[in-house]
Amino acid sequence: MEWMEALKKAIRYIEDQMFHNFTIEDVAKHVNISPFYFQKAFKIMTGYSVGEYVRKRRLYLAAIDAVKGEDKIIELAYKYGYDTPESFTKAFSRFHGISPLQIKGQPKKIKTFQPLQISISIKGGSQLDYRLEKMEEFWVVGIEKIFSYERAFEQIPVYWAQYCSKYQREYDKEMKNACIGMYGISIAEDRVGTDFRYLIAGNDCVDQIPEGLIRVKIPALTWAKFRCVGSMPEALQAVNTKIYNEWMVGNSEYEIAAGYNIEWYSNGDIKNRDYVCEIWIPVTKK
Repeated sequence: MEWMEALKKAIRYIEDQMFHNFTIEDVAKHVNISPFYFQKAFKIMTGYSVGEYVRKRRLYLAAIDAVKGEDKIIELAYKYGYDTPESFTKAFSRFHGISPLQIKGQPKKIKTFQPLQISISIKGGSQLDYRLEKMEEFWVVGIEKIFSYERAFEQIPVYWAQYCSKYQREYDKEMKNACIGMYGISIAEDRVGTDFRYLIAGNDCVDQIPEGLIRVKIPALTWAKFRCVGSMPEALQAVNTKIYNEWMVGNSEYEIAAGYNIEWYSNGDIKNRDYVCEIWIPVTKK
């Protein structure tokens, strides 16, 4: 199934299951894409995380019910997936700017959030600068943290800032040629769940690694390596968007092979307009 069709099918499934308990894994399984890449693609292609989209849709539908005034707050809370009336009221008020009690009989106060309509212009993968490269397994050394898909886009840049301010000088001195910070690696080996491992890493080139670092083996895979040129993070984000909106959507030859995603960073000033980095995605022929 092509990515655009998979995304449309996923949104239809979410709408059908809106008043039931379902997980991101359920949605990903329904469209036969791993949760790891489904959640990444959904965020890039729609601008929303899956959880954010579901919350906003439910709060919009809850407001339609609240305007009628036929249900108690506790009934609305449970209907739309909240554990308590208090948590529902807080989320509702934050989204609509008015409480569910106050909105009764005031339909103009509803903040609209309709189902997404997916329409993508397929320009073809030829506009992206990439190469296919088969690599043997290799080891990296890095500092690791677990992230949820829901918050990763916000939290990973903060993690990098913390690394650069607290650890980079120390590890550069101890690891010498390892170049910790050469890679940003996302890993979900089983490609299920709502969390994934993220490493700020470099090549494994020493016998003894400092405390706080770990060794990780990257398996032998064929990688599609996409070249990004320009200041960070704008250049990388632009290529990432093209990968999911164009290359994956229109590609009839390759599909994602495993739960890995690597960003390779060259030496140099990341704010320079000529700065070069790469996005590596493991692929296999369809």
